Amino acid sequence: MFSIEFFHKNYETDVCEAGIRGRKFRFFRPRYIEPFVASENPLHDFPLWCKIWEPSLFLADHLASIVPEPGKRFLEIGGGLGLVSVVASSFGHTITMTEHIPDALAFARANAMENGCSDLEIVDLDWNDFSMKERFDCIVGSEIVYSERDFDPLERLFGKLLKPDGEVLLVSGVRKTSIAFFARMQEIFQVKGQKKTLRSASKEFPLILCTMKPRQQG
Repeated sequence: MFSIEFFHKNYETDVCEAGIRGRKFRFFRPRYIEPFVASENPLHDFPLWCKIWEPSLFLADHLASIVPEPGKRFLEIGGGLGLVSVVASSFGHTITMTEHIPDALAFARANAMENGCSDLEIVDLDWNDFSMKERFDCIVGSEIVYSERDFDPLERLFGKLLKPDGEVLLVSGVRKTSIAFFARMQEIFQVKGQKKTLRSASKEFPLILCTMKPRQQG
């Protein structure tokens, strides 16, 4: 059972505020990143979940703009601090948020409670070894592809957890690895990529919004 008191006792946090389509959200994030960096190899499995990234803000806004459909179920993979799923849930979508890093799961659960989404389903999901059986109408993720080692696990995950008529919706920064992943997915999906730009008062951040639907067999 998750305890918000235990969370605040065990983590030093800052609060990040985000405005999505007229609504205000508050998210706890680690005050210091150092406790979550692997001392043996700091560049391996760097704790990217500790920050709210621009693609996550874009995906959250995109889902908030979609009218909820009764019975439609979303699955978020690599949910990090929980921003995308918290926003999607707040705007009426039925979504299951997943992560595999225990600290990230703790922050996601705290952020769900902080934003009035205590019923949001948040579960541990290892892309390389999972027992989840349910299939979803839509699988979403932001900044999930940083290494080619993730290509095979993600392909298997999509095959097992996406409905045959479902779709995958991913948002990523414009990077060589993400472009290579989308190119590979064209072998089994109908892939539609769109260039997008997230703008703030001081800068612009180029993004790729990628929609993938399974190719029909036969």
